[in-house]
Amino acid sequence: MDLLSKLINLEGISGNEHSVRKVIIKEAKKYFKDVKVDKMGNVIVRKKGIHPRVLLLAHMDEVGLMVKSIDSTGKISFGVLGSIDPEILLAQRVKISGKKEIRGVITIDEVLNGWTMPKKLRMEDLYVYTGLSKKELAKKGIKIGTYISFSDYCDFCTLGSKDIISGKALDDRIGCFVLLEVMKNLKTKHEVVFVFTVQEEVGLYGAKASVFNLEPDYALAIDVTGHDEEEDRMILGKGPSLTIKDAKMIGNKCLNDSLQKVAKKLKINLQLEVSDIGTTDATSIFAAKGGIPSAVLGVSVANLHTGVSVAHRKDIEKTIKVLREFLKNPPRRCWD
Repeated sequence: MDLLSKLINLEGISGNEHSVRKVIIKEAKKYFKDVKVDKMGNVIVRKKGIHPRVLLLAHMDEVGLMVKSIDSTGKISFGVLGSIDPEILLAQRVKISGKKEIRGVITIDEVLNGWTMPKKLRMEDLYVYTGLSKKELAKKGIKIGTYISFSDYCDFCTLGSKDIISGKALDDRIGCFVLLEVMKNLKTKHEVVFVFTVQEEVGLYGAKASVFNLEPDYALAIDVTGHDEEEDRMILGKGPSLTIKDAKMIGNKCLNDSLQKVAKKLKINLQLEVSDIGTTDATSIFAAKGGIPSAVLGVSVANLHTGVSVAHRKDIEKTIKVLREFLKNPPRRCWD
């Protein structure tokens, strides 16, 4: 999984996906000639064929932070891009992308000075400490609007076994990796459009813009979902996840049934998810242009939206297998 490691290590916070886009374009051109970038920054790869035309989406962006202000002592206040809880940020090492990349740690006055911890941690009390003054930061190109990303202790590594992988940005570089792997030796007579979207984490904007230039018969978003050991569902290593419902949409029953039949044929367990939180690019697609049947397939990820997310290698490999088999003979219609 060298490509997955490469994708995860790239910086690509919402609105700053260019380094991820560059790698994806290079990889996609190995398999298909029709590779374009739309005005929003989405990468669109088209494999021509007969209908139904299937749209596959994965988002390039990751959650992160942005410099909001720098006080006279050099403390860097930040805004959040995407859904991040303040509790997971405290003591997190970060990279700040100025003229040269510099490192910092997220802290609060109580921790920095060894005082008693507050009872409640507030996002507005957190800041990045680098040890540099405001003037020194300015010389390094750190200013309002500069991106701040997670800095993992090993960028990409395995944990308890070679199958347990961890790193930042598993959401949704896993999805990007899956789509690139599906492109390899893709055997289908049907048209498939691969879309690598921008700004999913801040409002599903890339997907919303992309669909206006496309005419898919239906769509599959390839994304991750949160591991939930307490409820004994979405468990790492127990197979790909199929989202029946999330906070914003209900997956198309025809597509969900078709994916389950394919998985059963391959003897792959699908973990079914009904959730009241979170959503994916599919939400921007299913109600667009008169309605586009949509579903969400992916893998479970623990420690979601942190600098050290965790996933299972076999879940990723099985997701690729299910998609490849599905595309060989996708359902003709999913709206009767």
